[in-house]
Amino acid sequence: MVNNVTRFLDAKKVKYTAFETPAEKLGALETARFLNVPAEQIFKTIVATRPRPGKPILAVIPGPHQLDLKRLAAVLGEKKVNLPTEREAEQLTGLQAGGISPLALLNKGFQVVIDVAAQTFEEIHISGGQRGLNIRLPVKDLAELTQARFGEISGPVA
Repeated sequence: MVNNVTRFLDAKKVKYTAFETPAEKLGALETARFLNVPAEQIFKTIVATRPRPGKPILAVIPGPHQLDLKRLAAVLGEKKVNLPTEREAEQLTGLQAGGISPLALLNKGFQVVIDVAAQTFEEIHISGGQRGLNIRLPVKDLAELTQARFGEISGPVA
């Protein structure tokens, strides 16, 4: 499956592996089961917004975790950040939920924060920018390409 994300990675000579998954919206845990990889290695992208005008945020967190808005705000030096509805996230990104990827939104004005848990892996899986496409790539390449910062921004689902 080729799209703008895979073309971009090819152009940047980034080593990655693309996996086709069912086209319906799969959560991170279903994706992990489908690909037979640890759920902690499947990262999901959550859109967050600032209360005042500013760049929307893409928080990249482990599949089994939930985003901690207080921690994310602290990492960004904000008083608070908000979680838009799925529909608002789709409008902000122009991508379907389940296909939101920091690599599909390069140069679109999003700030990327990757949970520090990613640094325990050589490679992680993220969405390829559309439903049905999952990409495994080195964490350091993802961070460089997206100019991400790392932070402790999630915790286990309560």
